[in-house]
Amino acid sequence: MPAAAGSHAAGSGGPGAGGEGADARADAAALTAQQAVVRARHTASQARLAAESEAERGRVVREMFAQPIRDYLYQMLGRPIAVLRAGCHTPIEELGLAELRASGYEVSVTTVDQDSPTGDRAGTGSILRGDLRMVPLPPRSFDIVYCGFLLERIPHAALVLDRFVAALRPGGLLLLRVRDRDCAAAALDRMAPEPVRRMLWARLHAGEPGPFPAIYDPVTSARALQAYAVSHGLVVVRRETARTAPGPPGRLTSAVGMARALVGWLSRGRLTDGHDELLYVIRRPEDRFARLV
Repeated sequence: MPAAAGSHAAGSGGPGAGGEGADARADAAALTAQQAVVRARHTASQARLAAESEAERGRVVREMFAQPIRDYLYQMLGRPIAVLRAGCHTPIEELGLAELRASGYEVSVTTVDQDSPTGDRAGTGSILRGDLRMVPLPPRSFDIVYCGFLLERIPHAALVLDRFVAALRPGGLLLLRVRDRDCAAAALDRMAPEPVRRMLWARLHAGEPGPFPAIYDPVTSARALQAYAVSHGLVVVRRETARTAPGPPGRLTSAVGMARALVGWLSRGRLTDGHDELLYVIRRPEDRFARLV
């Protein structure tokens, strides 16, 4: 009797244990499925972030400048590359230098700015305080010189260009982003009284430094820059134009746009409203008789 009872007790425990095992397997399968869903969501999130990062890079990095720099670096493998940035407001991020550094290239940036505080405000390298027309720039010491939104607001801009060219190594690149003197926007900027310029800047560029002097040296035009390059033995590798929006959407922005269009029409196209920026990639040719420093 006890043996039979014991046998019955053992038999009754079998189905219960099997049910518990099935439940455990179901729970494990559910957990695995949940983990798979989490991993899929994480992968999708990472892909989305990567796509957004690439899109943001596309908005910041200007391939017109970045590609010639990459080509130059490939030719100069094995040595550091020195970049001269003219003014703290020159948008250095357009050159894609962060990506190059991440790839293992050694790139140093020297910024020259007259009003910059001591130290590296932009986190891009060293800063030299002084006027670009007078600050010491060792000859043939930079591989790339980048000047953006500066030449049109300083007098004697051709002298500054001379110093840029002298500071370039043979084969080096001069990158320029200039407000075109011969466009409707520049004409309005020169004609507007200073109080009006300040009011417009405060409304259309709130929080940004400015307005800057509306000097527009004669060299800041397409014809003058082309003539400068030819007379100095420089090669224009690429040239583009751009039209920047005058400000955020609104009635004032629309009024400025209409004024630009009117100036262009009255000048019969001599002062174009089709663009307001000139972008250049200029190369200083190699001189086989020159001694590289």
